[in-house]
Amino acid sequence: MTEENKAVENTMEAQLEQFAPIKAGSIVTGKVVKVDDSTAFVDIGYKYDGQIPVRELSSLAVEKASDIIEVGTEVTCKVVSLNDAKEQLILSKRAIDGEKAWEQLQVKLENGEVIEVQVAEVVKGGLVVDLGVRGFVPSSMVERTFVEDFSGYKGKTLRVVVKEIDRENNKLILSQKDVLEKEFAAKKVQRLAEIKVNDVLTGTVLRLANFGAFVDLGGVDGLVHISELSWEHVKEASAVVSEGDVVTVKVIKIDPANDRISLSMKAVQPGPWELAQSTLKVGAILEGTVKRLTTFGAFVEIAAGVEGLVHISQISHNHIATPQEVLKENQVVTVKILDVNVAEQRISLSIKETEEAPVVEAKEKVDRPRRSKEDEVDPAFLKNEALAMTLGERFGDAFAKLSALAAEQPKEAKAPKKAAATKTKAATAAKEPKVAKEPKAKKAAAPKAEKTEATPKPKSTRAKKATEAE
Repeated sequence: MTEENKAVENTMEAQLEQFAPIKAGSIVTGKVVKVDDSTAFVDIGYKYDGQIPVRELSSLAVEKASDIIEVGTEVTCKVVSLNDAKEQLILSKRAIDGEKAWEQLQVKLENGEVIEVQVAEVVKGGLVVDLGVRGFVPSSMVERTFVEDFSGYKGKTLRVVVKEIDRENNKLILSQKDVLEKEFAAKKVQRLAEIKVNDVLTGTVLRLANFGAFVDLGGVDGLVHISELSWEHVKEASAVVSEGDVVTVKVIKIDPANDRISLSMKAVQPGPWELAQSTLKVGAILEGTVKRLTTFGAFVEIAAGVEGLVHISQISHNHIATPQEVLKENQVVTVKILDVNVAEQRISLSIKETEEAPVVEAKEKVDRPRRSKEDEVDPAFLKNEALAMTLGERFGDAFAKLSALAAEQPKEAKAPKKAAATKTKAATAAKEPKVAKEPKAKKAAAPKAEKTEATPKPKSTRAKKATEAE
């Protein structure tokens, strides 16, 4: 055998020795020589190129292999399967990346290390990132505040920490909220020490609530209550501000124990009564809106945050018992300013003075014919006539009616009572002697003649008969 043949044989044996160890599970390194939509071809020094299917390129879903890998890229892969008969060598880059990633992520979880990741997908319930393995950021762990729409987060870089690792179930949970909360807490302590009551600051509206708006003051949040948004009555915070608005506020209260700051927007705006002092004059006629009704009148808003009272006596020219008879809430009325007291924040208004008083028709006088002197009666004559009238003439008819009623009663019912009374009187008179009564003396009265003997009353016929029978 020539020396040339020996050299070729030795080379082939060396190559066979190199290829012999390759089997499923082996770790190999090579260079990408070709990429199409579904596969990346890698030269690992074997007798034919290895293939990396698109699904084995990344832990995330990839449509085209060319989207994440290029020709000339050096990669380390794991042999998935080997078939020399078909010259088919299947490799996986994802398996190697995953094994390395799980080990690194475990270390980062223990140390609480912050990781920068890029959002690969926006899915229902949160965001998906690629850290060699599929990582998931739940929607509740993306920001410190609630986020309604995540459509703009794809491709965005987040700073996250590892919250949970479950290697067996290929589960990795990440959180950006924890990073933000920690940074916010550090800034909050520093910022709270700097802010003082009555400070006027500039901030950004973070979010709106039913009761007001939260404003970021540069590391610390403050609340503008809905009553402090404007001098006008505000039903919803969204009617005055929107998220992202830059606003000027005044610090009205600080509660260090609860880390709360109360802010006011209207405190840095001119007050309505300041404007009223220069614009509202006595005698001015203007339009207003009825805000509320009471028993004594109606409160009418004539400027933003300025209400005046229309007393019930100034509502209408006609008499009314309650303001509700002619007015209702939110009704637009024309009023006249009667008095302005800015110090006490009081304004007196009138509705009826803006209206013409109703015309009252005068009653026509009826001419009556005058009496002649012959028809007139002398008063002295009327007086004498009145004195000359007797009681019988005045009440004669009434006496006649009473007498008629008495006569109609049955006499038989009265007879027994009358006889019994007569018997009793007769018996008493027979037993006891009659003594003349002495007249009683009367004070401040003229003396009267004494009666020497009581004159007995004449007995009736029935009484006499009763006595004789005894």
